Amino acid sequence: MSGQSITDRITAAQHSVTGSAISKTVCKATTHEIMGPKKKHLNYLIQCTNEMNVNIPQLADTLFERTTSTSWVVVFKSLTTTHHLMVYGNERFIQYLASRNTLFNLSNFLDKSGLQGYDMSTFIRRYSRYLNEKAVSYRQVAFDFTKVERGSDGVMRTMNTEKLLKTISVIQNQMDALLDFNVNANELTNGVINAAFMLLFKDAIRLFAAYNEGVINLLEKYFDMKKVQCKEGLDLYKKFLTRMTRISEFLKVAEQVGIDRGDIPDLSQAPSSLLDALEQHLASLEGKKVKDSTAASRASTLSSAVSSLANTGMSFSKVDEREKQAALEEEQARLKALKVRFSPSDLLDLQPTFQQPLSTTNIWGGEDTFLLGNTSVSTVTTLRHMSHNVLGGILKPTVASSPHQSMTLNSQQPHPKLVSDDLDSSLANLVGNLGIGNGRAKNDLHWNQSDEKKLTGGTNWLPNTAPSTTWNPATMAPSAVAFPAATPTGMMAYAMPPRMGSMMITQPTMMYTQPVMRSPNPFGPSPGAQMQFM
Repeated sequence: MSGQSITDRITAAQHSVTGSAISKTVCKATTHEIMGPKKKHLNYLIQCTNEMNVNIPQLADTLFERTTSTSWVVVFKSLTTTHHLMVYGNERFIQYLASRNTLFNLSNFLDKSGLQGYDMSTFIRRYSRYLNEKAVSYRQVAFDFTKVERGSDGVMRTMNTEKLLKTISVIQNQMDALLDFNVNANELTNGVINAAFMLLFKDAIRLFAAYNEGVINLLEKYFDMKKVQCKEGLDLYKKFLTRMTRISEFLKVAEQVGIDRGDIPDLSQAPSSLLDALEQHLASLEGKKVKDSTAASRASTLSSAVSSLANTGMSFSKVDEREKQAALEEEQARLKALKVRFSPSDLLDLQPTFQQPLSTTNIWGGEDTFLLGNTSVSTVTTLRHMSHNVLGGILKPTVASSPHQSMTLNSQQPHPKLVSDDLDSSLANLVGNLGIGNGRAKNDLHWNQSDEKKLTGGTNWLPNTAPSTTWNPATMAPSAVAFPAATPTGMMAYAMPPRMGSMMITQPTMMYTQPVMRSPNPFGPSPGAQMQFM
C-alpha cells in the first residue's frame, strides 16, 4: 500500500470542515503511506506544543485515537509522532503524558492484513512499552533523562546517595524497555520502522550518557556508603555492565543501517579489577574474610574506572553536540534560502495581515465600522481604484435624460459617477440596485410606467381629492435621498409636498424624473425634479 488512502483524505476533509487544524495535521502525519511522518507536519505539531492557547490534552487524545486503528502503518506512525513530540516538543506535552494513568494499551496489538503486518505488530508492542516507560520515568523523577544537564555539575553527578540509588533504578527500567526493541538490521525494511529506530537511537545515546554519569557518582560514593547501600549499589553496577554490552550491540545495528560512524559514540569498559574491589569492600562490611588491600590500591582502581567511564561520557557528549550543530546549520541554510528567495525590497513591500476596524462615511451621513480581516491596506487601496475605473458604470444610479426615454432595467445606461468616493458606500448601493438578498432585482431607480387600471365603481367614478396637508419644518428631518411612494394606480412616484391650500393632483400621464438628493427645505423646489400637471 502506498499513497494516502481514501480514508485518509476523508478524515482530513472532515477536520477541515470542523476547523481543527491540529486534528487535520495529526491525520496527515499518520496516514497509511508506508513512510515516516513528514517533517512539515511534525514541525507544525511541535510549534503547537509551544503555544499556550493549544489544548495539549486534546492533541494527545487525538494521537491516542489514531492508535486504535487496525492498520499497523497508522498505529506505528502515531507512536512515532508521539515520541517525536516527547523529545522535541514543549515539556508540558510529556508532563501531561506522565500525569495520565495509562497511555498506550497495545500489548495485544496484531495486524492480520498480511505478513508485513504480523512482523511490524511485534515492534509496535515493544515500541509502545518503551513510550509508556518513558512517561513513567518522568513521573517518578520529574525530569527527562535525555534532556538533563550533564558534566561534573550535572544532575546525576551532584545527586545525593539515597536519591541516586532510586534514580539509577528508574534509568535502568527505561533503558531495558528501549533495548527490548531488539531489532536487527535486516528488519529495518521500511520508512515507518526506520523513523522509529532513529528516535530510539538518539534516546539511547542521551539516556546512556545520563546512566553513565549516575554510575560514576555511585562509584565515587561507594566506599563511604552504609552496608545496605553498598549492597544495592553493587547490584546496580553489575546491571550497568550488562546493559553496556547490550547498548554496544544496539550501536552496531545503527552502524549497519548506515548511520555515520562519527555519530556513534565509543564505549570504554571499566577495568575488571574494579568489580573485585567493590565485592571485597561489601564482604568486609558483612564481616567476611577478604584479602588485604591497601587504601592506595583501592583508590587507584577506582580512579582508573572513573576515568574510563568519563571518556565514554565525553564520547556521548560529542555526538550530542554534533547533532545540535547539524540542526543549527540546517536552520541557517533555511534562512539563507529565504534571503535568496526574497530580496530586501520584497521584504519591505510585504504588508502584514491584521484585523483593523475601518470607519467610513455612509450615504446617510453616519459612519460604518467593520473589520478588515486578512486584507492589507494596499489591497483596500487597489479595490478603491478598481471601483473608480471598472465598476464606475455600475455603482451609481442614473437619471433619465428625457421623460419619453425607456427606463427598463435592461436598457443601456449612460456612464454615471460614483455616489461617493468611498468603496463601501458604492458597494452598499450596488447591493441595493441588484436586489441582493431578496432574490429579485430592485426597481426603485428605473421603472416603466404601468398601464392605467380602471377601478370599480362605475363609469362616473372620480378619484377622491387629496386632503390639504400642512408641513411643519421644525419637525421634518432632512432626508439624504428621496424615497419612492406608491400611487393609487400602482405607479411608483416620488411624493412631493403639496402647495399651501387645497390642490388637486390628478393622475400623472408620465414619470417624474428622479432627484439625486432632496433639498433640506421641504418647501423649496427639488433640484433636478420636473413637475407637470394635467
